[in-house]
Parts: sequence; structure tokens; C-alpha cells
Amino acid sequence: MKDDRSAVPAPQAGEPTPMTGGEALARQLVKEGVRDIFGVPGVQLDWAVDALAGMQDELRFIVPRHEQATSYMADGYARSSGRAGVSMVVPGPGMLNALSGLATGYACSSRMLFLAAQIPSDKIGRGLGMLHELPDQSGILKSLVKWHGLAASPAAVPGVLRNAVQQLHSGRPRPVGVEIPQDVLQRSEPVALADATVAAEPGQVDEALIERAAALLRRARMPVIVAGGGIVAAGASAALARLAERLQAPVLVTENGTGALSSRHPLALNWLSSRALLPHADVVLSVGSRFIEPQGAPPRLRADARLISVNAEAQDLGPPRTPEAAICADARLALEALAAALDGHRPAADRTGDVQTLRAWTAAQLADIEPQCEWLRVLRSAIPDDGFLVSDLTQVGYPAHLGYPVYEPGTFISAGYQGTLGYAYTTALGVAAAHPDRAVVAIAGDGGFGWTLQELATARRYHLPVVLVVFNNEAFGNVRLLQERQFGRSYATELTNPDFMHLAKAFGVDGMRVSNPAGLAGALAGALAARRPALIEARTGAFPSPWHLIRGGAPATPNPLGTPINVEGDTP
Repeated sequence: MKDDRSAVPAPQAGEPTPMTGGEALARQLVKEGVRDIFGVPGVQLDWAVDALAGMQDELRFIVPRHEQATSYMADGYARSSGRAGVSMVVPGPGMLNALSGLATGYACSSRMLFLAAQIPSDKIGRGLGMLHELPDQSGILKSLVKWHGLAASPAAVPGVLRNAVQQLHSGRPRPVGVEIPQDVLQRSEPVALADATVAAEPGQVDEALIERAAALLRRARMPVIVAGGGIVAAGASAALARLAERLQAPVLVTENGTGALSSRHPLALNWLSSRALLPHADVVLSVGSRFIEPQGAPPRLRADARLISVNAEAQDLGPPRTPEAAICADARLALEALAAALDGHRPAADRTGDVQTLRAWTAAQLADIEPQCEWLRVLRSAIPDDGFLVSDLTQVGYPAHLGYPVYEPGTFISAGYQGTLGYAYTTALGVAAAHPDRAVVAIAGDGGFGWTLQELATARRYHLPVVLVVFNNEAFGNVRLLQERQFGRSYATELTNPDFMHLAKAFGVDGMRVSNPAGLAGALAGALAARRPALIEARTGAFPSPWHLIRGGAPATPNPLGTPINVEGDTP
């Protein structure tokens, strides 16, 4: 039987109407275009959850089995769709449980709206030992979001939410946090809903800096573009392709930028190619990337190379980088402005042949880890061009940005620099919630999947047809690999796993076991066609280390483009 309160006409913006803080929260979220919330109910959220119950036709409340999953699901929802991914948890341990997903969203420029309840307003900061009290919950939350607000009254809730959503759609995409005390959610008073947020247009691009960058690019003999995750976040892939074609500039796609340019594009290269290409580049245009290697230093360039950096964050333009032109701007606007400034430009050479040479060279390098790449080829052949792959930290997942071609922006999702083990399955559930008609595949190791295996219940309950491939070697495989390389032995890496087929059956999802890539091909095709939640266990042994290919270092073979001019830091 439907709650009678759902029949009450929704108040219009600016018209004060008596409602609880929980009702104000639910109604303003609807005005802001939110249709899905990932959360776990609890006593401090009772009045918010009751308001959601009265608006089930407009707001879907998806309840996973652990608070950690709420933020991971919101992250996957946001990054795959560009819409706000909303999670909601109780204070204290509820918020703490969800912070790993929030940290991942912060690292990966995710539009996440994180709603945390608070203890009663008059008890905050007094150290009285209230249920779920933290010494400084607001301070903890502020450290992981770009903007934070606390609603002090029901009437303040709409405005705080509107400001939060405004922040989500201005500047660099990153999570925002809103706290609402328990008493505010419960109390009723006249509340005027706020007008829906209108996404702010990106700021203007400095024309003088654009012209300085364009002048450098006009003179370049071998321009190279480095495309980072900011390209995907800004929806700038088409602008990137236009500029690359105008310059005939090879495009090096970073790990976080995977998908910024289709792998089929004749100028697209993965980051492994940077070792051979960057020593030849005389002008490097870095867009939407921190332009930092994992060791914390910029990539090594020719001594005479000029660097142009474009980033939405001013702090990512300064030291240790030394750009000749530093442009703080939205990636799409900057790329469009550069393309306009270079209208009619004639490039020094057609570089598609060089790109083909580098692709053949990187393929030869990847032969060192052919077992992993064979699994990746099977995944790519089974997943449609517009299907999603969410890659966990597993021996097959580590080199995925090198060995898994990506054809559409946003269809490859990783944990970014957070390296969040175990995030992939729940993140993929959020992707599936945002895209019910598209294929979603997650890959994880048996170690990482152990973090969230209970969320098979969430997939079943909400009909989220994610296909999970668990590569099972009964160990924390990468930890074991690194220990053996450094110490000659491994310790505390062995795992005792459930029978994954029994586990799938217990949760009511499809289960299949394979032992080789050929078996995965058939199992994956069947699982995707069935459009049901599925778990595929891939039994594997030890894999060769991929780290010599992933984490920099000198190329193992001669440079395929010939002997480069002196690289910064080398002796003549």
C-alpha cells in the first residue's frame, strides 16, 4: 500500500511549506535531478529514509550490504554517467566505512555527493559519548571533499544541497560532502525548496596563454600530446581528436586517461609508448594530467623540449613541472581554443606511420606478460564497444590500461592513484545502476573480491547484471610477487577462499568456472547475453611481473624511432 504522504503535491521552489528536514532532503534531491541514492539506513537517518519511502516513484534507494559499497557504487555511477553519484550513511563508523570509496572518487575526479548524518546539533563537539560520535567528523570529511556544508535547520537543507550540486558542476569534478544532524532531519518547519542548480559554464581561457602555446606548437617538428583523466572528466575527447589531427601529434594516453582517445584512432598510443616517443618530442602538450610519474617526478624529456601544461587545478601546473605555458582551464575549452588558434596550420609531417611503428614496438614489449594479455584480449572481444570494464588491482588488471583497447570515453574505470584494492565489484554495481542496458564487467583477484563478496546479494536484489571475473590463485598474488622479488620469500599472502561456485549459488547468481582464456571467452559471452548477475571464477597460477612495463624505466629494446636527441638528465 502506497504511503498517503506521497500523494501530497510537491511544493514549488520559493513556496514555504511545512516539512521535515528529511522531506526537504528528498524533495530537493529530486529537483536537482537525482534519481538514485546508495545508502544504508540507521537510526540517525530514520527521518530521511522515511521521506525516501514516500517518494519511491521518484527516488530509488539502493541498499548494499556494507557502507563501504555505498561510496564505491556512487563513484561508479558518477564516473560512468557524468551525473551526480549520491551516497548516504549514518555518522561515525558509517561514514568511516565509506571513506575509502570517497578517497577513490577524490583521486579520480568523480562527481560524488556524499551525505552523512550527524549526531544531534546541540551535542556536536562536546565529547559526550553520543552514539556514533567522532571527535571531529566534519574535519575528517572536509579532508576528502572539495566542498563541505552542514545544514543547521530544515529550512537550510535545500540551499546547502543546491550549493553542493553547484560545486559538483563547477571547476574540477570532485566529491562534495553534506552533513545533516539527526534532529534537523526530524524537525518540521516551513521550508522553501531552492531552484534547481544550473550547471556553471567553465571559466574563460586566457587568450594570451593560448597564443603562447599555439606559437610553440606551430614551430614544433615533433609535437606530442599527453592526455590525462581530465580529458574524460571534461568530455573533451572530440576536441582532443581534432587538435591531434590538426597537429599530426601522437597522443600518449595516461593510465587515468584511458579512453580519452579511442584506441582505434590513428594517433592514439598507450603510456608504454612514452618511453620511446617522449625522447623525440620537441614540444609536449599535457592536458588534464598531473604529468607526474609514480615516483613523483615528471617524465624525462629532451633537454631542449618545451612543455605546455593544461589543467583545471592550478597546483598541478607548478613544480616539480617546468612548463613554458601553464594554462589553468577546463580541458575541453583549452583544446578548442588551441585548435582555433591553429586553424590552417600545416604539420611538419604525417605521424601515423610513427604511431604504427610504436604500436608494434609496444606489442612486442607486452609479449613479456602474454598470459595476462591473452586474458585481456578475451575480455575485449566479448565486451561491446560501449560496454564497461571496471578493473581491480589484480595481476590481469594491472596492465589493463596497456593491453585492453578502449573505444569510448568513460568505459574503462580504475582506482587511479589511490590503488584501492577490492573496489571494482561494487563500483561496477554503480555503473550498472546508471546504465541498465549496457554490458558491465568487473575483474578482480580472489584477494580483492574478498572485500566485497557480500555484495552479490545487492546485485541479485536490484537486478544489476554485472559479470564479475575472479582470477583465483589463492593468494594476494601481487604482494607475493613483490615479496619474493625483494626478499626471496613470501609471508602472509596465502588465502583460504570459499568455493566460489557454491558462493554464487548461495546468493542466487549464475556461477561458472574456467581454467584458461578460451573457457573465459565462452563463459563471458553467455553471461553477458543472459543479462543476469554472474560470477566467473578463472583458476590461474602465478603470472609474470608486469611492473617493468607499468612503472617507467629505460626501454628493454632499442628505440624504434631511432636514436633520440639528448634527454634531460643524460650526459651528452
